[in-house]
Amino acid sequence: MPPMSQTQTSASTEDATPPAFALQSSRERSPVALSAAAARRIAAIGREEGRALMLRIAVEGGGCSGFQYQFDLVEAAEDDDLRIERDGAAILVDEVSLPFLKGAEVDFVDELAGAEFRIRNPNAKSSCGCGVSFSI
Repeated sequence: MPPMSQTQTSASTEDATPPAFALQSSRERSPVALSAAAARRIAAIGREEGRALMLRIAVEGGGCSGFQYQFDLVEAAEDDDLRIERDGAAILVDEVSLPFLKGAEVDFVDELAGAEFRIRNPNAKSSCGCGVSFSI
């Protein structure tokens, strides 16, 4: 996965406008799970930036396998966003991307090769080597 851009590493969770619907992160109630490691990293970025952050995840057409993940850090949710929270951190998924991510887990890994948000997506039939694009 390529390094996150400045916009992707420096946005916020102060949500002036509440999203259309919100869920607490749990496998039983939420279509997308947020790992403890990802929640800690989102909160840490917010502390470093001095403002609250939410990680927006979208699925777009493109990439070497047909679809690709887009990660952005934002300060406010859109009206059609699903907001999933864990330990004070939140991710946002728009309703168009949600079917592609149903049952997925958003994680954060810090390995020798680099640190990144990673999606474990049971809907992906294959993915490219970088882990950013996938096919269904």
